[in-house]
Amino acid sequence: MSFLARLDSTVSRYLAEVAGPRERLALLRWQIAERHALDRRETMPGHATTSAFVLSPDHAQVLLIDHVVIGRWLQPGGHYEPAAHFHDSALREAVEETGVASPILHPWHRDGDLPFTIDSHEVPGNPRRSEPPHIHHDLQYLFVADPALPLIAQEEEVHAAAWKPVSALADIAPLAFARLRTVSAAG
Repeated sequence: MSFLARLDSTVSRYLAEVAGPRERLALLRWQIAERHALDRRETMPGHATTSAFVLSPDHAQVLLIDHVVIGRWLQPGGHYEPAAHFHDSALREAVEETGVASPILHPWHRDGDLPFTIDSHEVPGNPRRSEPPHIHHDLQYLFVADPALPLIAQEEEVHAAAWKPVSALADIAPLAFARLRTVSAAG
């Protein structure tokens, strides 16, 4: 199945099974219908990214990065890179950026590729890459890892990686934070 067909199927399933009434993802659905190359970072007005909410087993902490370009704490993630599943791309970003050891896909996903949230948001341009401001259609997944294990921040993109109280997501990712309240720490 092509990237665009997988993305279309994933977005349709997300809208049917997970999304709230105000989540319409109009721009993303339009770009899919227009057959935009959403797996390429130069595609405008937006393209696909993946990110990971890595939680402690008790859901009290979340792993965040201090992003070099954006200049604020965020969940680990980045531009989509080819992978068997979208959550594999998110996992790769989390491990590359933080060095987190042995994260596992959260049981909420039931071993599937259904995103926990899809967040289409504007990002600032990157003058080093001659990129204007644009949209990231971010497929976001939950993972669980041990916060007692050491982290190693990827210094090219990340000033630091640290475990923070999960309440930090209220400002960073309000939709995911609100949805997390319905997810049991027990799985």
